[in-house]
Formats: sequence, structure tokens, C-alpha cells
Amino acid sequence: MSELLDIYDENQVHIGVKERADVHRDGDWHKVFHCWVVYRGADGVDYLVMQMRGPDKDTFPNLLDVTAAGHYQAGEDIRDGIREVQEELGIAVDFDDLVPLGQHIGVSHYDGLIDRQFCDVFLLVHNQDIKQYHYQKEELAGLVVFSIQDGLNLLSGKVEKISAKAAGLGKDVLMISLDDFVPREGDYMDRLLLLAIRCLNGEHNLAL
Repeated sequence: MSELLDIYDENQVHIGVKERADVHRDGDWHKVFHCWVVYRGADGVDYLVMQMRGPDKDTFPNLLDVTAAGHYQAGEDIRDGIREVQEELGIAVDFDDLVPLGQHIGVSHYDGLIDRQFCDVFLLVHNQDIKQYHYQKEELAGLVVFSIQDGLNLLSGKVEKISAKAAGLGKDVLMISLDDFVPREGDYMDRLLLLAIRCLNGEHNLAL
């Protein structure tokens, strides 16, 4: 059965329900859930975990993306997004464990598809070896983890590549560049990483 999504106008007024493939074909606004896993290691370094999208994904296969993300099915609300963390990463968390960062508006184009999203964004502080995740292999090719500061250096152009530990990707360590990431407009990733540092320093009233 096809996945059904709620669709909205540009002011987030609900205007109907549509099959997912048609939503992307027609460029309808819809809502998605983003959960970024971060932690402070025993070495005192702040880290970000990202997933590599599976090779069969309809958009941006084999590129690095949000740790756990997905569409709300028709009728679901923001609290139902926690399902994506449990399904994709295989970890049991409560919605109240998440640190809300507000909403990001994203528009991307891929192979004739138009993806217009209202993204509900959260952080999850969770320190676990990436090789211990029971991630959803139907959706994810694997996981990587790298220093948040390295990520900021990459985004700012200070370096062209950074080192990332990997799980499920054939190597324990990968050198990654901006070309390995799902392309995003604006400074979403920069702001996200800076907020992650503040969160790991104990702040929780944060917003993109």
C-alpha cells in the first residue's frame, strides 16, 4: 500500500492527503521529522552521528543525512516522529528525551522531484558506539560519527575533508567532504552544529 502524507499550503494550513510519490512529483509542502544524535565523548570532544542513506532511496542515495528522519504519515503528529528513531536506529527513546530546536523549512530538487518540507528538528543526546546500533539496513547503508568542530571546519571551508568513524560502510574510518552530504540550502547544518555544542554544554532552551 502506498504511503499517504498530509499536505499543506505555504502557511502550513492542511489542504489534503496524497500519496508520497505524488507529493514529491508535484512539490507539495509536507512535514517531516529530523532527529540529530549528538554526544560528548570521554575524550571531552563533541560528536555528531549521521546516517548514510541507502542505495535504493528515491532521493539522494548514498549521501550523509540526518541521523534519523522521516515523513509523518497522514494523521500523525509531531510526537509520532519518535518512531523514526526507533525504526532507523534501533534504540528505544521517549519523545521527552528529545531537545526541540524548532522548525526548518527546506526545499530540494533531485532527478525531477521537488521536495518541499517543514522539518521539525530535534537533538538527542545519546552516547553509543556506532557499531552497536541495530540500524535499519533497508533504509540506511550505515552510520558515521565525527567531531562537531571538524564538521564546522568543513562547512566553513577551513578544510576540504575530515575523518569520520564508520559502521557498515566497508571501512572503519572514512574521509568525507561536502560532496558526501545531502545538499541543503542556507546555513541549516552550521546552525545545527552550533546549537548541538550549546546543548552539550547544558543549554536546552534552543531554537534554529
